[in-house]
Formats: sequence, structure tokens, C-alpha cells
Amino acid sequence: MAQTDRKVLILGALAGAAGIGLAVACYQGYKMRRRASLPARYLRTNNELAPGMTLMNSPGIPGDQIEVLDRLEALLQCVSELKDEMKALKNSLPMRHGQVSEDLRGGDRTDAHRAAALHRTTPTRRKRAGGSIAVAIAAGRSSEEAESEGGYITALTDSDEEDQSDDEEWDERQETLDNLTCLLERIDSMHQGTDADKRESLSILTTQREEFGQNSTFLWRLIRAHCDVHDISATLEEKKTHAETGKKVGEDAVALNPKCAESHQWYAIMCGIMAEYDTVQNKIKNGYIFKDHLDKAIELKPQDPLSYYLLGRWCYAVAQLSWLERKVAAALFGEPPSATVEDALKNFLKVEDIQPRYSKLNYVFLAKCYRDLGYMKKAREMCEAATAMQSVSKEDEDAQKELDLLFPELGMLEPEDELELDL
Repeated sequence: MAQTDRKVLILGALAGAAGIGLAVACYQGYKMRRRASLPARYLRTNNELAPGMTLMNSPGIPGDQIEVLDRLEALLQCVSELKDEMKALKNSLPMRHGQVSEDLRGGDRTDAHRAAALHRTTPTRRKRAGGSIAVAIAAGRSSEEAESEGGYITALTDSDEEDQSDDEEWDERQETLDNLTCLLERIDSMHQGTDADKRESLSILTTQREEFGQNSTFLWRLIRAHCDVHDISATLEEKKTHAETGKKVGEDAVALNPKCAESHQWYAIMCGIMAEYDTVQNKIKNGYIFKDHLDKAIELKPQDPLSYYLLGRWCYAVAQLSWLERKVAAALFGEPPSATVEDALKNFLKVEDIQPRYSKLNYVFLAKCYRDLGYMKKAREMCEAATAMQSVSKEDEDAQKELDLLFPELGMLEPEDELELDL
């Protein structure tokens, strides 16, 4: 751009600014003259008009100038209102930021709505803008001015609609979450119930998978339900079906959320169950998978006693492998699994440390470990602790069968025999 053109633009801008300043100055002077012409009884102490009073045309001022000054007054009023609204919006931003943070932390939705209602200025602005249009029409302003303010209303209305859409979407997500929470609470209760409850639990979860199947807390409970029904199934075919299906669900669960400890834990359990129905090669393979996912579960949730109990069972089973089984594992996978009875004992003791009297079977395997290591007194103590616990589940019944075999090995009398001696 040439230097002359730049000078022209600068001079034009200065002239425009001066013109606006002159118009405002004239308007202020005109306003003061009009007020000065009124009797004192029509003015307040701050020189503002008393309620119900309107300014009349002062003599000696052309009508077209009066119209321009009236429009300028309306424009300044709109600018003043807009300035107040921007100030209110600025003051509300820190509180809106706190509200959003609370929502992300799962805060109470009712309080969030209340805070939003206190600081939402859109309805007020819509009402004020509507009033401005009515004033503009009453004052005889042009249709272009009215349409300009109407555009302001349209923008506010669109913003309102977006806020409403966001609220509806949030409410839908919250409703879905509430439904899932109620469902999972019911499923957890049925997991502790009768065999019929466990079958019904699996049926409910299978039906609801289409709706909640992308939630890891739902999927690991579906794995657990297949495990429960596997244990109570009467036929080998039914047991194998639930083992296979549960393992596939486990694969989906750990793929969906690798950070969910329970998904890794129950997938490992299903891999262990599948070992009962697979070939020797697949049994060994599932054993490696079992250990990997169990380690991951402990890493993600180090205070879960079930994971340490399962790891103790794995270590004890590996410690009991024969020389031939180790050679087969080495030939198929390059390195055989390695664990000792001491490793198993450490994990079973960890269970008792996290949750004393965790289960009857944990005491049984503590007794076995102490027996294998030659600590007979401690082994008998563990058997006594197991006997003191009531049998309330199928797992407890299995533990009692193991105890019946351990008593003679440890030179102990079974509880029934002791009772007869007392008599």
C-alpha cells in the first residue's frame, strides 16, 4: 500500500473517531439542556428523570436531529446492557468451571443443576432483547435495526437449545448408569444365593449384554456367572459349554478394558477351568495364560485376596508336576513353568494377612503346604482352623472332603471320632 493511501486511511479513521466523540458530546449536552429546562420537582437529586416522566422536544432543535439523538440514546443503552451482561458472564465463568469439574468427578447432579440455574443468564438476555425490539418499534426505528437485535435473540435461542440438548444427553447417560448400577447390585446378591439364583443371574446378564456389553464391570460379572453355572452343572457337555463361552467373554473383557483387574482375574479362572477339557498342549498353554493374567490382576489390585489364593493354587499345582510333565512343557514352550511349595505357602499366607478366615479351602492348602515342608504341628493347626469354619457353599464341601483325607495323614482324629471318644 502506498504511503499516501496509508495517510488517507489514518486521517479517515481519526475523523470517524472524532465524529463519534462529537456526536456523543453533543448528545450529552443536549440531554443536559433538556433536563435543565424541566422544573426541579420533575428531577431526582441525581438529575435523573422522575418515574413516569419523558423528555419533550426542546424548542429550537430541528426534528431530524432529535430523532438522531434519540437513536443514539437507544444505542448507548444497548451497549450499556451488553456491557453488564458481559460482566455477569465473566463473573460466572469460575463457578461454571467448578461445576464442570464437579460433574467430571461424579458430583451430585441436583447441585450442578442448581448452580447452573443460578448463573445461566440466557433467559434474562432473551427477555431484555425482546424488550429492546419492542422499544425500537415503538420509537419508530428502522426494520434493519429491529432485525439486527432479532439476530441477537436467535443466537441466544440457539445457545439455549444446545444447553438443553447437552442436559438431555447427560440425563440419558446418568439414567443408563443408574440402571446398570441397580442391575449389578442385584447380580452380586444373586451370586451369593442358591443354584437357581446363579442360573437366573446368567440368564439376566446374557439378555442385557446387548445394552451393557461395552462396560467392563458388566462383562467380568458375566464371566463369573458362567463360572458359577459351570460349577453347578450336572453334565460334562454343559460344563464344557460354559467354560468355552466364559473364556470367550473373558477375551472380550480384557480387550475392552486392559486396566480392569477383575476382568483379568476371572479370565484367568476360566483359562484354568478350560484346562480340564483341553489337550495336554492346550492345558499347558492355558496354564501360562492363567499366570500372566493373574499377575496383571495383582498388579492392578494388589489387595484382592482371591488373586493371591488363585496364585497360591497355581504355584502348588506347578510344584507337584512330575519330571515328565516338565519335560513336555519345556519341549512345547521352551521353558517349563517354575514354582515351589514355598511360593505357594507365601501366597496362601498373604490371603490370610489381607482377610483372616478368608475361606475353608485356603486353610486346607496352608495345611498341605506345611505338611509337605515337614511342619506337622502347623499343618494340624490349619486343619483345626478349617474345621471350625462352617460349610456354606460347594467349595466348603470340597474343602471338607480334603480335610477328611488330611486327618489320617497328620495323625488327627476326625471330629466325629473325637465326639465318640468324649462320650
